[in-house]
Amino acid sequence: MDGQPTYPGGPAAGQFLARTPSGLFPSGPPRRPTWREPHPVTGSGVAAGGAVAAAWLVLFGLLGRDVPGYAWWTVIAGAIAWLAALALVRYGDRGVGTGVAIVTAGGWSIAFAVVVVRWATSADWPMW
Repeated sequence: MDGQPTYPGGPAAGQFLARTPSGLFPSGPPRRPTWREPHPVTGSGVAAGGAVAAAWLVLFGLLGRDVPGYAWWTVIAGAIAWLAALALVRYGDRGVGTGVAIVTAGGWSIAFAVVVVRWATSADWPMW
């Protein structure tokens, strides 16, 4: 050789390379503490929240005797359900709160579609 170092430069004799572990095989405790959620989001929690919210909206929707009554009861029940979902997401099980919020939004969409179909077929705004 002509005295030029090879690329990449290898370690000198007796010198070890410092390698950062990949994390695949942990070599000790983590450098920083890890935080675990007390109530992680699970599919069963989302399904349970959705089932309870669906039953809640159906029970309130059945109180209405006509389209405006159904729509107003659904809006009121949905507002109460969303308040419960906000409390669950903040202080309780986030999965259940997510299921409640998703199904409540779907229930509001159905009530809106019923009102729009009634309005389109009768040419009279049915809400008041």
